[in-house]
Amino acid sequence: MALFEVTANDRRIYERELRDFLPRKMIDIHTHVWLESLVGDKARSSRNVNWPRLVAEENSIEDLQETYRLMFPDKEVSALFFAMTRKGYLDKLNVYSAQSSKKSGFPALYFSTPEEDPNAVEQKIREGGFLGLKSYLSLSPDYIPTNEIRIFDFFPKNQLKKMDEMGAIVMLHIPRSGRLKDPVNLHQIVELKKEFPHIELIVAHIGRAYCENDVGDAFEFLAQCPDLMFDFSANCCDEAMEALLRAVGPKRVMFGSDLPILRMRTRRIVENNTYINLVPPGLYGDVSGDPHMREVSAEEAEQLTFFMYEELLAFKRVAQKLGLSRGEIEDVFYNNAHAMLQRAKENIYGA
Repeated sequence: MALFEVTANDRRIYERELRDFLPRKMIDIHTHVWLESLVGDKARSSRNVNWPRLVAEENSIEDLQETYRLMFPDKEVSALFFAMTRKGYLDKLNVYSAQSSKKSGFPALYFSTPEEDPNAVEQKIREGGFLGLKSYLSLSPDYIPTNEIRIFDFFPKNQLKKMDEMGAIVMLHIPRSGRLKDPVNLHQIVELKKEFPHIELIVAHIGRAYCENDVGDAFEFLAQCPDLMFDFSANCCDEAMEALLRAVGPKRVMFGSDLPILRMRTRRIVENNTYINLVPPGLYGDVSGDPHMREVSAEEAEQLTFFMYEELLAFKRVAQKLGLSRGEIEDVFYNNAHAMLQRAKENIYGA
């Protein structure tokens, strides 16, 4: 049985809109790999949004590779991956990530917790063959209210100093309800880059700017960081992508998916500065209590395709509007990530 269905409509969209636009070789810089069987009580955090768990309970390395085969049948796709946030079980999940990296040949990041000793983090990175760190706001101390979490609450400076010494990658999912335009986030991103200039820092999801209103004057402020990198994983906002590309250019932007979330069959809209995923009726259970989910009619559902394709179609619209060249598109989908991964590998392992 196939991992998921690829409909005639999906194939039509890929063949007509995406196959010739996308380069032959692609690197997905932002994916998750984990097995739910490694999580004892399947612990969840109230600090996480709920809807992503409706798409897939787990994403094995085999599932990830099969997803690329089904969605991009004529492309060569590799990935940078890391575990999913499961507080209390990250030791097991990081072991699985290391094993999956060796099995697939795809690089991985170590999923850290803020209380870990920096020297122990370095040892685990080297033992597992990781290229750096991923962490998440939900791992911050429990006494901090969600909307008051700061970057250094889950990426403490003692760990970042070690990553700076190693020249490692740090994948940053910023916190706070203000998202990219939040002044605390902006000041701390600049502080991080200036204090730890050798970190290969990636701001994930265009700083969670999923709506035009999330951008603000962020890129003017972040101009202080001329080597800051961004991925557009799980983002369908044309306006955010356009603002990003106009501000930093295609050499500092990378394709990311956030799989397995992008297996979702959806079309994203924005209402009252909030993103809403339109989904087929019944496919993801009861979504009535989730402000980011809304079911459509059965007729409309037949026209819904993968979140992955919606993200790529948004990027294509912006690329065409801005007149990106074939080489610049290849930079975004492969060359930029390849260069970063090679730098981190050489920095950490000398090869």
